Parts: sequence; structure tokens; C-alpha cells
Amino acid sequence: MPLTSSAASTSGLTDAEVLHRRTRDGANVLPVPPRTPAWHLLLAQMTHFFAGMLWIAAALALLAGMFALGAAIVVIVLLNGAFAFAQEYRADQAAEELGSMMPARARVRRGSGTVEITASELVIDDVVILAAGDKIGADVRITQSSGLSVDESMLTGESVRVRRAPDDTVFAGTFVVEGDAEGVVTAVGASTRLAGIASLTATADRPRSPLDTQLHRLVLVVAAIAVTVGVLLSSASLALGSTVTQAMLFGIGVMVALVPEGLLPTVTLSLARGAQRMASENALVRRLEAVETLGATTFICTDKTGTLTRNEMSVVEVWTADGIVTVTGAGYDPTGSASGGAAAQQLAADAARAAVACVVGRAVRKDDAWTSDGDPMDASLDVFSRRMGDDASTRATPLLRLPFTSERMCSAAVLDDRAVVLGAPETILARCVGVDGVREPAALADMSARGRRVVAVARSRTAHTDATEAGLTVAISSDLELLALIGIQDPPRADVADAIATCRRAGIRLAMVTGDSAATGAAIATEIGLLGPTGTVVEGKDLPADDPAVAELLDREDGAVVARVTPADKLRIARALRSHGHVVAMTGDGVNDAAALREADVGVAMGRSGSDVARESADLVLLDDNFATIPKAIELGRGTFANIRRFLTFHLTDNVAELVPFVAWAMTGSEIPLAIGVLQVLALDIGTDMLPALALGAEPSNSRTMSGPPRTTDVVDGPLMRRALLILGPTEAALSMGAFITVMMLGGWTYGAEASDQLLAVASGSAFAVIAAAQMANAFVCRSETRAAWTIDPRRNPLVLAAIGVEVVLLLVFLGVPWLADLLGGAWPSTTGWLFCLLAVIVVPGVDAIHKQLLHLRRTR
Repeated sequence: MPLTSSAASTSGLTDAEVLHRRTRDGANVLPVPPRTPAWHLLLAQMTHFFAGMLWIAAALALLAGMFALGAAIVVIVLLNGAFAFAQEYRADQAAEELGSMMPARARVRRGSGTVEITASELVIDDVVILAAGDKIGADVRITQSSGLSVDESMLTGESVRVRRAPDDTVFAGTFVVEGDAEGVVTAVGASTRLAGIASLTATADRPRSPLDTQLHRLVLVVAAIAVTVGVLLSSASLALGSTVTQAMLFGIGVMVALVPEGLLPTVTLSLARGAQRMASENALVRRLEAVETLGATTFICTDKTGTLTRNEMSVVEVWTADGIVTVTGAGYDPTGSASGGAAAQQLAADAARAAVACVVGRAVRKDDAWTSDGDPMDASLDVFSRRMGDDASTRATPLLRLPFTSERMCSAAVLDDRAVVLGAPETILARCVGVDGVREPAALADMSARGRRVVAVARSRTAHTDATEAGLTVAISSDLELLALIGIQDPPRADVADAIATCRRAGIRLAMVTGDSAATGAAIATEIGLLGPTGTVVEGKDLPADDPAVAELLDREDGAVVARVTPADKLRIARALRSHGHVVAMTGDGVNDAAALREADVGVAMGRSGSDVARESADLVLLDDNFATIPKAIELGRGTFANIRRFLTFHLTDNVAELVPFVAWAMTGSEIPLAIGVLQVLALDIGTDMLPALALGAEPSNSRTMSGPPRTTDVVDGPLMRRALLILGPTEAALSMGAFITVMMLGGWTYGAEASDQLLAVASGSAFAVIAAAQMANAFVCRSETRAAWTIDPRRNPLVLAAIGVEVVLLLVFLGVPWLADLLGGAWPSTTGWLFCLLAVIVVPGVDAIHKQLLHLRRTR
């Protein structure tokens, strides 16, 4: 496509031209697929499987002439549906807000300068600058390139790199995996090739997460149990002489009592709340289920540069064959000085010019401060060259440049009729002539041991004018002259040592995986406490051939450092540790880290310095690139996981207490009257479950959250089920049935006798009140799986106190408003009934504390 307007101008479009094109073509955004209407989502909450069960129950009640019961069930379905819809809607809104926190970016030439904009601001004829790791934001015709390869799997499904040259078109949604380029935007928004494909996938369903699958399995099992038990006990009731109406009432009560209608939306909201709290701590969750997975993390593999260190690089010393040059200056400000012998300074200056020719990042002044534009190491070399006297405005442009790749381990350029190369010292020294094998390795070891990042610079010994990639590749493969070893300082972050100590206390093991040398990595790792006396230091090429051996080598309490790693090494490490039983979090920022990030249980990408490819592949994005954010996110993940277990326990406990009265009634052939009715069950579900469950989902983390190893159980496991169904549930059931029978007997009732309506109403109201009181106590009990309720400060979660307050008011309304009490089937409890309520508030926490103490004694034997 021919260039139009100013598209061919290296100065880029003017503001007026940008405005004209945006007005003409619209914003560079994909067509938004039609969203499911809110009414449709609400209707779905009224017609899913569990709601369907209740609709059937309501219909049966109406057919049996129980109009109040049928109407009440309908109201409950509507209330539960509205409640679930509100939670799902809030969770979706939270996910959208999180997704908008990190829009795609693009570097373009505008006017006479280079600026970074959001990809949505791109217009046709914009001059775009592309580098490895960038996500291409529009369809772009390449005008110049250097070693450009693109991953077009988003469009083609093929993950093979595709080489692109000038006049080729690269498409929106694809990624630059190697090289760099400039090009002109030819299509935006709905006109891009990606837009056509996106329209085909807009209706694709998202797969369920493992947590979602597990919870759906739980509620399906519970629902199946509810139906089965309801049918069996209803049949037993008929066999024992109950009427059809009584048996039907009984079956409906069992199903209503056991169906956990509000469980899934409560879990979703808890995950969304956890994700929002993580975002406030600079950890952006890209997938809600990652919140739960983070809490299970047992091993963190972290990069060094920019994650453990500040990523504020500065050249501080240069080794040359003629002596050492010391370089001083502040940050990326080019003003500074160099000291050393004249011959050494000349070699250092030559090395600086050669190094800058091999990179594209620069130091720029923005908002009255100097900062890096591009890779921070590139910018530090630019600053180094200026401090050595190089004038950036008259700097020669290299004829050709080969970008750094993990396979090549160096970058190169053709400058002043010479081939120059910058890269890993081991790679460069092996190609140099005149290296004695003593001085250079000694200098390298000395700088590395002091935590310096060291790169080597060399040039061809003879003239080189072949400006082709093949020719330059041959020229830098041998017969080179070493110019210098450049020592770059990148200090550790101030808070990283404390963060590593937190991980140690939490039982999380650590490994540094770095492209730097083993000595540099070990020096930094030791300084910040990641590497202890018995830790492992190994280079990627020396890793064992089989994965189990890799895991054994790296799985150390004192940490590990893997140096000179390749993307393939990172992938192997993640796979090996996972197969060893670890839940692995892997950090990455480069284009080639995507595979390892996807392999890890939690892929962690950098928000500031990371590539678009890495961010797209990650589950978690660190908005501040700081390692210290990872343990904070893990703490919130553990807290969210614990909260899900808290309200699951709370829900299941109440179900047992609601079910037992129906079982007792059926098993005794109604010799023991029904302690609570179906309407009372529904009232309990609203009055005792809803708000306290939400409050438990907001329980804050405490000092013990990151003490000891991470949890290794599923969100629903044997201990949780035993605690809810065999300890807390039966305790509540015993108390409520005890209150019911005691009040009945004190009123003159004997087993099998007919009770007066007034006595039955008072006893039923007492049983109802006891279950409600027991659930109030249970809300405090469920705040911890290990500590007694009275040892936990109630003020740490004021939402629980508020929920209990509302529950008390609802209980008084249900029992104290005459027409409502008559509708539900109860009456104001007797003094004995209230005494049992008080007893429930004492006994439930007491039984739970005894259970926890017994478990503690068993674990400590």
C-alpha cells in the first residue's frame, strides 16, 4: 500500500493530522461484542439448576394447597436470584476495572519526537517503532527492520516465528519476538485483520477454572444428596403413616434445607474482592482463579534485574588491557566524569561508542528528570558513552545492527568500517585474539563477585563493510579484539531482603533465575538473603539432563541461583519443580519467557519493564516490577482461600441443623413433631447465612497468614467436611432439638402425644431461635480453623459484627411480629427457649475449641 500524507516522514504526524485521522477513522479499538443484557443475566440466576429445584418445590406446594409455602419459596427464589445477580455483576465489573488498568502501549513518532501512547490512540499513517516483546497494536507496513521476527499464532494458530522485511505487513494482535523495526500504520480498529477474527471468537465460552469446577462439583453432589435424601425420607414418612401432604412437605423441606443456592456467587465475589485488594498492592490479577492459586504457592523462581534490583543501571567501572577506568555520575543524567589513565580512557571511550551502536535504548529527559527510554541497560550504556565524551547529536548511525537473542547471547553492529559486538563475557572472550586467559577472567571474577553486571565489548580486527546479517554474523564469530569489560551497577531494592525473609517464614522456597553470570547472581542473592551457605549455584548449561534431578538440585531451603539461563531452561525448571509437587510462581519480562510463564502455576510478569508478550501470558502483573509485591499478593491469596473455607464451613453447618428436625420427624413417624417448618428454614437461610457469609468472605489477613508453610489441601477437604458435618452441625442440631423437646415436655407434652398448637408454636420458635443464635456464634467460630473464637479480636472484622447485628434484628422481627411469626409457623420463645439460645452461644464455641485442641494435640504427637 503506498504511503499517504506524511506517513513517510520520520518526524511523524502532527497533532492536527492525528486529530483529523481519528475523527475520520475512529479510535483504534476492536468492535465491542454485544454484552449479555442485565435482564438476561438476572433471568439466568432465576432459572439455573438450583433455582429450578426450588421452582418445582413451589409448584408442588401450591398443588398441595400450601399457598403460603409456595409463595414464600417463590419469594426466596427471587431474592436469592437478585442477590446472586448483584454479586456476579459486581465481580464482572471488578474484573473489567482490573483489565483496564494496563492498556496496551505503542511507541510512535509524533512531530519531531518519539512518544509512548496507548494503542487505542494509534491512527493511520502513524510511524510506529517496534522492538522485541512488543504487541503490535494495528496493521503496520514495515519500512525498515533489523532481524525482525513475528509470532502470528494469534491469527494463524502456528507458533513458528515468521521473518518480516521492509514492505511486509505485520498485523494487530501479533507479537515481535526478535529484532526491531519501524513501520507505518495502514489499518486500525475494525479495519484490521484481527477484528475479523475477533468477531468469530466473541461468543466463545470461557473454560471453568479448577476452583470453579471443584465448587460446582460440591454443589452438584450436595444437590444430589438433597434430592435423594428428600425422596427416601419422604417415602419413609409415608411408610410410617404420614399423609401424602405431610410427606411432600417433608421432601420439600429437606431439599430446601440442603440446596446451597448462594454459594457460587459468594465465592466469585470473594475472589473479585481479593483481586481488587491485590491491585491496590500493585499486583494486577489477569484471571480471578489465580487469586486462589497464589495462596498455594510453595516455590518462587524470580528474575534478578528489575525485580530483586532497582533496574536503575549505571556503568561504574571499565576494565581495559591498559588499566581500569572509574565512571561517576547520578542515575541517567549524562553529566558525570571518568578517571583513569589516558590509554585506558581511550579504550573505554571506543568501547562506549561500540556498545551504544549495538543497542537502541537511550537516556531521555522527561518532566525535568532523566530516565530510560527502552531497556535500562541500553540507557546506561548511552549515558556511559556521553560521560566518556561522546556527542549524541553527532553520533554515527550504524550501517546494520543485529539485536540480542538468547541463542546469540550478544548484539552487534557495523560501525566505522568495523564489526562491533556487545554481549556476555564468556561468549565474547572466546572469540577474541590476544586474551591471555588470566587477566580478563580475573577482572571478570572480581567485578562479578562485587555484584556487578558485566558485559564485554569487542570489534573486528580488520575492516568490515558487508552490511548484511549473514556477513556480520560471520564477522563477529571469531578474530575479534577485546575493547573492554564494562561493570554495571544495579543495586538491590530496599525492601527485597524483608520480602525474602517473609517468604522464608511462610515456608516458600526461592530460586533466582538470571541471565547474568553465576558470580554476579550469587553476590546479589547472598546480599539480599536469598542464597544461604548450603544453597545451590549453577549455570543453565550445567543443569542435570532429567527433570527430577533438576528439582532435587534446586529444591533447597537455603535457596538457589541458576545463572546464564535460556528460555528453555526456565521452562524446564518450572516443569521440574511442578512435577516435584511444588506450586510454582515464575517471573518473567522477556518475549521468550512466555512459555515458562504459561507452564508455571502462576506466571508473574513485569508491568513497567515487561514485554507485552510476557504480560499476555501471565496470571499476575506486578505494576511496580517489585519482588516485594509477590509475597503481599501471596498473603492476600492465602487470605482469600481461607475466607472461602470459612464461609463454606458456615454454610454447611447450618444445613445440618436445618435437616435434623425433618429426619427426626420422619424417623419417628411424626411421634416427635416437626421442630421447624420449611418457611422457617427459608427464613434462616436469609437471616443467618447471607450477610455473615459475606462478612466472613472479607476477613482480613493476620500475622499468622504468612507463618508456616502454605496450605496443601483443596478448598473443600475432609477436615472441613468433618468439622461442618460431624462437629458444628450436629452440635447446633442437638441444641435446637434439645430446646424444642425441653420446651414441649415442660409444657406437658410426652412422646407420641398430640401437642397444642400454642405449645408447638412456642417450641418451634425456640428451636428456630436456637439455630439462629448458634449461627451467630458460628460466625465467630468460623473466623479461624485453629484458634478458639474468644481469642480473636472481633474488631478486626467489623463486617461480622454488623452482620450479627442485622441477624439479631431479623430474628426479633421473625419472632416478634405476630403475623410474620404465624406465617413462619413459630411464636415468641419461652424463657427456657431463650436460655437454650444463651447456651448455644456458649456451647458452639466451646465444642469447636475442644475440637481444635484435639486436632492440635494429634498434630504435635
